[in-house]
Amino acid sequence: MASNPPSEASAADAQRQGGRAPGTQDAEGDRDAVAHRARGLTRPRAIVVVTGSELVRGERTDRNGPFLASEALRLGLEPARILIVGDNPHELEAALREGAEADACLVSGGLGPTHDDRTVEMVARALGRSLHVDDGLESQIEAVSRAAAERLQRPYADFQAGVTKQATIPDGAVSLGLAGTAPGLLVEHDAKVVVVLPGPPPELRRLWPNALETDAFRALLSRTQPPGRRVLRFFGVSESAVARALAEAGGDGGGVEATICARDFEIHVDLVVDPGAEERADALEAALLPPIERWLFSRDERPIEEHVLALLRARGLTLATAESETGGIVAARLTSIPGASDVFLGSVVAYANEVKQAALGVPAKLLEAHGAVSAEVAEAMALGARRRLGADVAVAVTGIAGPGGGTAEKPVGLVHLHAEGPDGGASRELTFPGDRDSIRARSAVMALHLVRRLLTRSRDEDA
Repeated sequence: MASNPPSEASAADAQRQGGRAPGTQDAEGDRDAVAHRARGLTRPRAIVVVTGSELVRGERTDRNGPFLASEALRLGLEPARILIVGDNPHELEAALREGAEADACLVSGGLGPTHDDRTVEMVARALGRSLHVDDGLESQIEAVSRAAAERLQRPYADFQAGVTKQATIPDGAVSLGLAGTAPGLLVEHDAKVVVVLPGPPPELRRLWPNALETDAFRALLSRTQPPGRRVLRFFGVSESAVARALAEAGGDGGGVEATICARDFEIHVDLVVDPGAEERADALEAALLPPIERWLFSRDERPIEEHVLALLRARGLTLATAESETGGIVAARLTSIPGASDVFLGSVVAYANEVKQAALGVPAKLLEAHGAVSAEVAEAMALGARRRLGADVAVAVTGIAGPGGGTAEKPVGLVHLHAEGPDGGASRELTFPGDRDSIRARSAVMALHLVRRLLTRSRDEDA
């Protein structure tokens, strides 16, 4: 059976905005707990509360909720939901009251010095705690603020009110350290914990390990064991075919939660395995794979570009790209991996036909006869990149990303790919649905998988 996968990327699909109306969260929280027990799950529950009106308004994408949910699962907690709520105090308090019903409430955002940073105040209200100024914390924040005032050549008086505000914490709260002037906090209540972290993702991730080192969080984790996790990644097979294979294999249960997700144009099957359920997971995997194993290409979560780089290293080969429609996206993905320079030589972004001719040696007659978006030109681009950049392998992308430029013969979304290596080449013609961004993203992923197929020449995929 397919359900929402407990991964950082898929946790984002479980997000919802705002909190429940006051007076309803206790009953609904009880129902959640009953359902939790009915599924046979014994892991402590975690609820993530992400704050910020800019998130609710759609001005920014949340990265903290998926991270904290995936961390909760990694540690052996059961991520129940992610709540996204704005800075309205009533909505925020309602969301925090709901979150505080879980064994772990993980909160991000709203720790700044301005009037709309209300998280600490609302945490105190939700837990029925008073607030106080922590003198030691105030001294730490003051030192940071005085240094900033001196650097900016502004009077410290401009910062003083904010310093006091950020040093005001709920009774019983433990400081997790500072990120800039924002303190991370942990509050223990009724054998449960509320962790409050800054909103900027790098700052949150820097303070998060400090929460895990506290006695309260360690006590919580002593009540659980981290589950095992297995990942099966498929490319070239439909999500429905994978779902059918999973159902015929018996589906999840017996301590194994199996989930299916389309991710970066691949199909991922995640198996979350409770301690002691490894034999059941082995049996499920053995029954699942036979009808779809031909499309299995990975059992880990490394991105496709990292797989390509590893294959190149293993064979002692170098790679170059020639890109038109993708405008350098393939090269950007490759160079996002540290150390790519040992096998990736470079890229030619040949958007105009004149550049295709001058930089890649694509014959003018070929362009005139077939057009820039054609299998013939894609092949000539790959051959040119391989020759001009001295690479062992080259991949080329040319297409029509839209929204304009399409014709009846060559519609928007038409993409031609070609990869060329020492042992021959491989081509693909595809027509992608979607907008300009999604067509370009799909094209880049397909180009990388085409290189992977060329390098592996697997028994099931004719490269």
